Amino acid sequence: MRYIVLLLVSVQIMLSSCTQNIENTNFVTVKGDQFYLNGKPYVYAGANYWQGMHLGSEKYGNREQLKRELDQLKSYGITNLRVMAGCEADATSKFCMQPALQTSPGVYDEALFEGLDFLLSEMAKRDMKAVMVLSNFWTWSGGFSQYLKWDGAGEIPYPQMDEFGWWDYGEYTKEFFNSENSLKWYNNHVDKVLGRTNTINGKSYNEDVTIMAWQLANEPRGYDNEEPFQRWIKSTAAKLKFLAPDHLVSLGSEGNTPSVKEGLIAERDNAYADIDYITMHIWVQNWNWFTPGEGEGAYAKMINQFDDYWNDHVSVSAKLNKPIVLEEYGLARDEFSYDIDAPVTDRDKYYSYVFNNMVSNINKKGSIKGINFWGYSGEARPPRPGEYWNEGDAFVADPPHELQGWYGVYNTDLSTLQLIKDQMSKL
Repeated sequence: MRYIVLLLVSVQIMLSSCTQNIENTNFVTVKGDQFYLNGKPYVYAGANYWQGMHLGSEKYGNREQLKRELDQLKSYGITNLRVMAGCEADATSKFCMQPALQTSPGVYDEALFEGLDFLLSEMAKRDMKAVMVLSNFWTWSGGFSQYLKWDGAGEIPYPQMDEFGWWDYGEYTKEFFNSENSLKWYNNHVDKVLGRTNTINGKSYNEDVTIMAWQLANEPRGYDNEEPFQRWIKSTAAKLKFLAPDHLVSLGSEGNTPSVKEGLIAERDNAYADIDYITMHIWVQNWNWFTPGEGEGAYAKMINQFDDYWNDHVSVSAKLNKPIVLEEYGLARDEFSYDIDAPVTDRDKYYSYVFNNMVSNINKKGSIKGINFWGYSGEARPPRPGEYWNEGDAFVADPPHELQGWYGVYNTDLSTLQLIKDQMSKL
């Protein structure tokens, strides 16, 4: 009997020690609805900086610019970057990042991979964390529709072209979850990225503490493919946990979008044990809730809609006992201008409201643990504001499938950056 008691005490001590060791590492860990880093609760202000891989490429990008932009972000308290770790395209692909990381199934441009290596190595020097997005529902990094095109599904129905709409694109892209070859190529890409060794610092990606999380995709939607969509979430999350057990895993979805036809149910989609935290995206302009310049009445109505969406997902987080991150939100410049010199009065007002909500939630020990604004353009400028990106143009925060200059925060938007720093200092 005494032996059994001693054994149980030993096991309890071991388990307690394991928990402490997990929480006292340079990896971001999760326990209940809380992130931890080095044994302390971890909350963050972040940015979408999807273009970091391209900017870090010695062949295609500008490494000195990348370092300056990382320094500026860090100086304003922005320490978490959501970046693309996948980009698929061929020579005929439209509204897509070019050059591509993967130019055909399994064929990679090493110069771009080295750009991702450089980005991670520079982030490590600044104690920043990366969320690595492995694919995309939308065309701007190739993603699901490019895999389908390679599998013979026909030409992509780009919504930017007059003959197609967003629902046409969704109906095409949802078949990714039913395409054996597309899923195989996606899984091969997962293996490729997580099995990579950084050529700059020699660290294995799946053991790199700079990486906070792997994300299945940007804004995946199931539409009416509920069973294959859920099967993909469950199997991919498990695969990522197996390949990188020290990293977190997230889905990358918008949450309960205004249209139920998109097949998203936040509570169901994030319930799997291998999904560590919940993501939500709030797009007040894309969802026709508000446009800068509409006035105080329209702004107040939008805030009510924002609050409903926010509270709905905080409730889901409580049910699942997982942290939640608002990882995409943004607003155009005043009067919906694409001019880089246009003021950002409405944007700053909105950003301030969002960060106030986050600070209030955290101070109440709530489950909102991070915010990534969309997105950081840094020093880059669109050569034709209000038009689509063309190959050879600088990458700003607005991806190639959107009009350039829409949501991007530039290095000269100091009022926006300063309010982020001021709000985070309250924590």
